[in-house]
Amino acid sequence: MAITIHLPTVLAPFAQGERVLEVSSGTVGAAVQDIGTRFPSLLPRLADSSGQPYAFVTFYVNDEDVRFLDGFNTPIADGDEVTIVPAVAGG
Repeated sequence: MAITIHLPTVLAPFAQGERVLEVSSGTVGAAVQDIGTRFPSLLPRLADSSGQPYAFVTFYVNDEDVRFLDGFNTPIADGDEVTIVPAVAGG
């Protein structure tokens, strides 16, 4: 079993068009690094150069906002789902 990561349509082009990815990492931050290794153009859209999440990108683990848990240190386990939601602006 694995951890499922859901990408929004706007980020899929940076993951070769994939919107659902699987990882086996133990924390949200490790999962982000894992997908960043597989898709190097995706990582700079999720985390800054020091590996910290951007304020305008929200990460959810099973519908829980990781900002209210332990951020990128939030543990994830087999069967968990991580959803990534970037802020969208326009007018």
